[in-house]
Amino acid sequence: MLLEEYSSGQLVQQYKYKSFSPTKINHEWAWKDPSINTLLEQATRALAELNAFSLIVPDIDLFVQMHVVKEANTSSRIEGTQTQMDEAIKEEEDIDPEKRDDWKEVRNYIEAMNNAIVELQKLPLSTRLLRNTHETLMDGVRGEQKTPGEFRRSQNWIGGSSLQDAVFIPPHHDEVPDLMSDLERFWHNDEIAVPDLIRIAISHYQFETIHPFLDGNGRIGRLMITLYFVSKGLLSRPSLYVSDYLEKHKGGYYDALTTVRSSNNLIHWIKFFLVAVRETAEKGKVTFQEILALRREVDAFITHLGRRAPKARDLFNRLYKRPIISVNEAADLLDVTHQTANSLIGDLVDKGFLTETTGYQRNRNFMFYRYFGLFLD
Repeated sequence: MLLEEYSSGQLVQQYKYKSFSPTKINHEWAWKDPSINTLLEQATRALAELNAFSLIVPDIDLFVQMHVVKEANTSSRIEGTQTQMDEAIKEEEDIDPEKRDDWKEVRNYIEAMNNAIVELQKLPLSTRLLRNTHETLMDGVRGEQKTPGEFRRSQNWIGGSSLQDAVFIPPHHDEVPDLMSDLERFWHNDEIAVPDLIRIAISHYQFETIHPFLDGNGRIGRLMITLYFVSKGLLSRPSLYVSDYLEKHKGGYYDALTTVRSSNNLIHWIKFFLVAVRETAEKGKVTFQEILALRREVDAFITHLGRRAPKARDLFNRLYKRPIISVNEAADLLDVTHQTANSLIGDLVDKGFLTETTGYQRNRNFMFYRYFGLFLD
């Protein structure tokens, strides 16, 4: 099918409302617009260059966790959570009680992503994996009563307070299993020649249009993008946080998806998506370059610590994963006394690597701001 000839679907009369039944997508796709080829080449190259860093950066897994935190925080923020990046890396007891619901949603996203990446080692990207991921995402948070891990068995809607004033009404729940099966077949159909970035662009639109869960569809749909890249070998690690771009261009993001349904303009959405991947991947490359430069500086500092160098290295390896720590945590991590841990952290404060964040004399937390700042907007 030519993208220029695409028909997005039709409205179907239900009892007192009309739902939108999308056209299935598991078939060949082509296009006449040459600008898609240019954007596709640029996005593919940028993604490959980003992945190259994942292959050459020593101990890459030390740094991937903060990429996951960034993706989790921004994707959740699109849905209205107020958690900031510095809060996302803290423990629950350090979060103000009124903010813990939002914090829990972000932490669930991190756990859902990490579990899904592990699950991809034994399962292909599938509706089963998405349901498992959704169950983790919704565990113990707002929406947990909305059948976590199961496709919806009732009608949902987007915008408005009811079906009568909804901005968009997805397909009737009876259509969801068949539409999701079509989507899964599209991911793995080797008989059609459709580039992966075009497949996942179309897939994200289709998933958000199906809206298969009662809640959490936006977060799962964006998480699915990263899972697709990893499952297809385009990324060896989940190091692309495309939600950062989508959150900054939230209006354009929603408008592009809506335009497909209202005017059949799938090309506009695909172009928007390819630009998002290109810009995010290029930004990710810069982040990795800055990480490498900072690590070289850290390693040079460690070499001058003599007998304390191994402990300092272990401490930094922990900070690369989560750049905030207390003296008690450091003592437990390094298996040293509180006094020894406090002395080492004091040296890192003096050298400008760590900054005390609480202003207290006891129960103090120390942030590796120079590293943490690489993941801020």
